[in-house]
Amino acid sequence: MDLIEKFESARPRLLSVAHRILGTHHDAEDAVQAAWIRVQSSDIHDVDNPIAWLTTVTSRVCLDQLRARERRGEVPLTAEHVSGTQLAADEELLQREKVSRAMLVVLDELSPRQRVAYVLHDLFAVPFDDIATALDTTPVSAKKLASRARARLTATDPEADRDISTQLEIVNAFLAAARGGDIERLISLMAPDVIRTVDRTLIPSGAATLVQGARVVADETRFFVDRIAMATTVLIDGRVGGIIAPGGHSFAIIRMDTLDGLITRIDISPYTSGDCELSLAGSQFE
Repeated sequence: MDLIEKFESARPRLLSVAHRILGTHHDAEDAVQAAWIRVQSSDIHDVDNPIAWLTTVTSRVCLDQLRARERRGEVPLTAEHVSGTQLAADEELLQREKVSRAMLVVLDELSPRQRVAYVLHDLFAVPFDDIATALDTTPVSAKKLASRARARLTATDPEADRDISTQLEIVNAFLAAARGGDIERLISLMAPDVIRTVDRTLIPSGAATLVQGARVVADETRFFVDRIAMATTVLIDGRVGGIIAPGGHSFAIIRMDTLDGLITRIDISPYTSGDCELSLAGSQFE
């Protein structure tokens, strides 16, 4: 098998790796193309494991892109700053490859080297020897980077008084019922006097920023099915909530208060950096 054939055979994996590291389909395509340009000047016949080697080359290209973003002072783009065409492409890739939209959002909290180490090891089971080569460091240092990334993504307050499992069950049930338009199920999950607030910037002009009552809150979810379809569970301030993230690009945070197994308050606000953690809630990938 010649170089072109080996590269094309590896392309799907390389695109998957690049997408998790960079967060967009467009940037992943660019990274894989740049990796192809680099490998053309190499002698692949001397490589024992071509797939691992190509993954390393692609990861280095991605790391360069992340560092370039950092030097330019770029912040991760939220959904309202991404074109509709790119959002559609990213959402299609996310659905096709069953990528966690929550994962893509929280990965933006990591440094470039942490992100590469975490993605390669935790998501693609790349050995630390190979990760060290991609990061130009030692295997021990690569392992520490992945460990620190993991700790940041799942940081929680062990002293917080909460029942994560119960919260997770309620929030997942609420989102599932909202996606399916099951109004009666939604009503059963909320306290009769539940309050829903939303930031004015997230709704059409003239729409109510505050509504009260389980029936009213349940009925209005029908107008936001497209957004709810792009929501998944995360930890927010140590409690289970939701994030709306089309194509893996953060848009809005859904905070929920619960009491005695019922939702008593729902607050929807724009996403800001550092809002989310994965932890237990992050295991519920959408």
